[in-house]
Amino acid sequence: MIGSGSWGTTFAKVLSDAGCDVTVWARRPEVAQEIQVAKRNSQYLPGINLPKNLKATDSLEIALKGAQLVFLAVPSQTLRQNLLELEPFLEHRSVLVSLVKGVEQTTTMRMSEVIADTLDIGPERIGVVSGPNIALEIAKEQPTGAVASCVDMQVAQLIATACSAPYFRSYFNTDVVGTELGGVLKNLIALAIGIVDGVGYGENTKAAIITRGLAEMTEFAVASGADPVTLSGLAGLGDLIATCQSPLSRNNTAGRLIGQGYTQEETREQMQQTAEGITSVPPVLELARERGIVMPIVEQVHMVLSGTMAPQQLGPHLATEDDVPRPELRLGGERPSRWKRFLARMKGSTE
Repeated sequence: MIGSGSWGTTFAKVLSDAGCDVTVWARRPEVAQEIQVAKRNSQYLPGINLPKNLKATDSLEIALKGAQLVFLAVPSQTLRQNLLELEPFLEHRSVLVSLVKGVEQTTTMRMSEVIADTLDIGPERIGVVSGPNIALEIAKEQPTGAVASCVDMQVAQLIATACSAPYFRSYFNTDVVGTELGGVLKNLIALAIGIVDGVGYGENTKAAIITRGLAEMTEFAVASGADPVTLSGLAGLGDLIATCQSPLSRNNTAGRLIGQGYTQEETREQMQQTAEGITSVPPVLELARERGIVMPIVEQVHMVLSGTMAPQQLGPHLATEDDVPRPELRLGGERPSRWKRFLARMKGSTE
């Protein structure tokens, strides 16, 4: 396990409880020492006892020695550098599995694409795991599930088997694009939910955003080559529900603070954790525009984050570009001209 934050440590616990021989790599020696000796990670998982057979080290060489599966749980914007650091110690046949739900800002690549680009390995050695995975709940062994994905069905099954613990049910598929994008896009919708929650809007508003958000997620994912069925499963709808409704969700929390009037800098200081959704908004919108996909909710989140729309306006302008009723879902992409008309109306209303 590369990464010793809340999610990396939690998933290492899942793997260990599933019967795997697991070593966690932590960049800071004191974190590795606490996990190795005390079987705790008090900074990220306070009050959680880790398995007695779980090992930890601050040495990449020791952590990667003999590893059949290498799980990656680091911030999306540092993944490429982490991969360069671990490459010299990587076993020739190791499969790399991303647990990271983000998009690289400089390249707009998904994490599996970053792995392939950095290490120059085939897709049969790259997997992803995604689902409704609030770390602390899983660390407390509250039941949930996830999807393991790889273009090679046997590898996907291998990953799913490795993380099938008594409280963690694993499924598998070969739709890497859909599985990965579900985990990325739901963060953006969770930001919107947090913002309107911080403003004080109620359940109708949030339900509408979740539903229309799923439509945006599905249109974007299908235009990117995903199977729409994946977005109705654990990696899509399941993860979306958990992230939008849980007070433990980092993206929901970040959105709520922003909705209450905190700046992004103040939000980061309060949370002391990474909200992947904030860094994923610009690259996702860049890709959406390239593919002719209209994403009004994500566009409005971007406007709130950039200060060009007040948080209170996100709800009233919920997923509408004008007053003309539109089809609820269209899986073929839409011309972006209607969104341009909405932006023009917004600009006119502020002048």
